Amino acid sequence: MELEFKKIKAISKIAKKSKVVNFSVQKNENYFANGILTHNCYMKRHMPDGLMVAKNIEDILTAIDHHSWFAEVEKPNQTHPSFITYDIGCNEDLALHAKYYDMEKITKFFRDHEKAYGSFATKYVNPDLLKLYTASKMRIRFSLMPQKYANVLEPNTSKIIDRLKAIGPFMEKGWVVHINFSPVIVTEGWEQEYAALFQLVDKYIGPVYKPLVKSEVIFLTHNANKHEYNLKNNIPGEDLLWNPAIQEDKVSQYGGTNIRYKHDLKDDYIYQFKMLHNLIIPWNTIRYIF
Repeated sequence: MELEFKKIKAISKIAKKSKVVNFSVQKNENYFANGILTHNCYMKRHMPDGLMVAKNIEDILTAIDHHSWFAEVEKPNQTHPSFITYDIGCNEDLALHAKYYDMEKITKFFRDHEKAYGSFATKYVNPDLLKLYTASKMRIRFSLMPQKYANVLEPNTSKIIDRLKAIGPFMEKGWVVHINFSPVIVTEGWEQEYAALFQLVDKYIGPVYKPLVKSEVIFLTHNANKHEYNLKNNIPGEDLLWNPAIQEDKVSQYGGTNIRYKHDLKDDYIYQFKMLHNLIIPWNTIRYIF
């Protein structure tokens, strides 16, 4: 599929209380978010083998620069009170795949920019990133789940304990650090596993950093095609991910078919998660949960 770019003829402001709309490619579900072609999905869901590496970093940074000068800070999905936030590396783990990029150039761009602010999630502690000075203009979000699940679902990534231990050193070097409870997996005994995880969070994030470390919570969504691929290729973990008894189909407006936890059950799961979270780590602010 070839993309055709058209010049914008006019921009009209609308009421601030509005839905967030992403212009996306049907089936593939790519979309433009803050000037970046990205994907609202797990990297391996539609690309089980291989890796997508962007070769046009200069073009992307130029697009971010141009976009930031007319973007409004007060918008529904904005995550910083004064800078325009750009979620980068959505098709990969940017910390893990940093060797493919000029991270010093990317870091310097956001550090020195008057409007733009960078953010990315990772499952990997890359000590090389500690050498880069961000002046608190980039946020790294360490993804967390109980180690019992990560052993199966996140092979060859950093241990959960190591991700937690890295939070202090990264903040000392000028990074903004949040935690990303994602994906939250509901299975037998999940409440006890997440209670233990919250206790680790409380133990390994120091008192100086606790007020600054916020979190986001995203419950699991899966995909029938990926499920079949995992079964065919003997990929472990489907007993954790695929549970039709508590899941239902979710068809996006672009034609993609996924599964999620049944909405009535999910309300209960979210309630249970928040109760445990607020009991053990009440100091941690949840930015959003769904």
